[in-house]
Amino acid sequence: MTKYLPRTDPTNLEKGSTTMVKAIQIHKAGKPSVMQWEDVKLGRPRKGQALIRHTAIGLNYIDTYQRSGLYPMPMPSGLGMEAAGVVEAVGPGVNFLKPGDRVAYGSGAPGAYSEARVMDAATLVKIPRGISDEAAAAMMLKGMTVEYLIRRTYAVKKGQTVLFHAAAGGVGLIAGQWLNALGVRAIGTAGGPAKVKLAKAHGYAEVIDYTKKDFVKEVARLTKKDGVPVVYDSIGKDTWDGSLDCLQPRGHMVSFGNASGPVTSFSPGILAAKGSLYLTRPSLVSYTATRKELEASAKALFAMVKSGQVKIEINQTYALKDAKTAHSDLEGRKTTGSTILIP
Repeated sequence: MTKYLPRTDPTNLEKGSTTMVKAIQIHKAGKPSVMQWEDVKLGRPRKGQALIRHTAIGLNYIDTYQRSGLYPMPMPSGLGMEAAGVVEAVGPGVNFLKPGDRVAYGSGAPGAYSEARVMDAATLVKIPRGISDEAAAAMMLKGMTVEYLIRRTYAVKKGQTVLFHAAAGGVGLIAGQWLNALGVRAIGTAGGPAKVKLAKAHGYAEVIDYTKKDFVKEVARLTKKDGVPVVYDSIGKDTWDGSLDCLQPRGHMVSFGNASGPVTSFSPGILAAKGSLYLTRPSLVSYTATRKELEASAKALFAMVKSGQVKIEINQTYALKDAKTAHSDLEGRKTTGSTILIP
């Protein structure tokens, strides 16, 4: 059951009074210890904006990239790209939302690690009945990422075999179920017996324990040396070379994350040498750049969840003020599925 924090007084906002809320802020890039639990000012929404009181916040790898400085940001800064909550006020020109609406988002400017915030209303979508705030916060960024990866970046077809790294992670568990629903044979990678078992329970036909076996050799064995038409890789430098070796001629390398660190040296000529491969580095921002694209992606995700074909696994819950611990556990590969923070 979602617990709603005390409402902001709209009267105070209209008068221009200062309202303070708690939020995670960083004043420099670095390890999880740079995150501070601070009081921040909450203004009133201007044209095109909405005031959201958060009820649940999603934890994602991109949060660690921004905190660490891998993705530089102006300082000081908030963190967090994904959350769910309740609209408390809207600015001029916002006609598709009203106070009391349950909403969620998975893109826009960082700042989700807060009790409440004022943000661009165009990034918000209404949460349909039958989906909890917690589930919405756990799936917006991750679920819409899966949607664009397997339906638009490389549109999979029934009967194909694909390789998806980090199969037991938040994105991976959603991907395994969605691919299975589409009739695609998904090969996953995961670290350790527990994660292998978890991934297999979420749609993967085969899961390779990369701590025990060479995933390149295993993919060759499982595909009778044919390779796969596409690799979805969120790991980065540790799997880069191996992922390219798993591809069929003219296969697609979809690199959408850097969990092990960024690939620092790359010669385009390697793509020709390995069979005229295609390489893309997609992002959710680019695939939800218009309101139409955002709504279509969210609609497809909500439909899969409401149908029961995709179940959202929230395997870790932390208090928002304990975001340091959550980041340490995520980077230490101690988490599985989705993780949420509760204000």
